Amino acid sequence: MADIVIYTTMFCPFCHRAKHLLKDKGVAFEEIDVTMSSGKRAEMMELASGRHTVPQIFIDGEGIGGCDELYAMEYDGTLDAKLGIAA
Repeated sequence: MADIVIYTTMFCPFCHRAKHLLKDKGVAFEEIDVTMSSGKRAEMMELASGRHTVPQIFIDGEGIGGCDELYAMEYDGTLDAKLGIAA
């Protein structure tokens, strides 16, 4: 199974939506809340090539973007393979 990290904030509806999809897929992920941590936000931005919006989702170290990109992968059928789960 893939190593998944998702940077979030507490009140972000897109973060909740992305986490919901990952939970529905039954995959474990590490959530890093950047709400009150400028250091964690800076870390996220560095890893995400300057992108500052949340969520920022990384699968096996590869930044895939945010919630829209995650759902696009789900709709085009590539998410399960990326996550390392059977379709």
